[in-house]
Amino acid sequence: MKLPIKMPSRDVYSWDPFDDVRRMQEYMEQMLRTFPALENRYAGETFAPLTDVAEENNKVIVTTDLPGIDRENVELSLKDNVLVISAAKGKEEETEKEGYLRKERSFMRYYREIPLPEGATEEGATAQLKNGVLTVTLPKTKELTGKKILIE
Repeated sequence: MKLPIKMPSRDVYSWDPFDDVRRMQEYMEQMLRTFPALENRYAGETFAPLTDVAEENNKVIVTTDLPGIDRENVELSLKDNVLVISAAKGKEEETEKEGYLRKERSFMRYYREIPLPEGATEEGATAQLKNGVLTVTLPKTKELTGKKILIE
């Protein structure tokens, strides 16, 4: 949509003022999508980290990017075949020089729910956080095989 919006000639009785409001709202949403920095600034500070899920013979490997997060700030849980990753980090800076004091605080949260293939279990699972990359390895129980149904 381009601005300025030109009003087509219409009958006054068919004019809906809310159409213009909806068009403007769509334009603003498009602008926020075009400039991700604006979207992140005004959206919530909870991010969904990038995640890869790989299924091997007897294990499931989940790799997630968590830049700048310490391992004591990461929580992992598995419920109903869904791996929940929650992490947070906060920072406070204070600079005091002659004539002024500057304080800055920031807080960031990562949260992601990852559905896992059937058979993944937390028994014997391992997790490693190295260089901002979390790797969770979950063993799989025996392969689930479907039974054949014979047609009579």
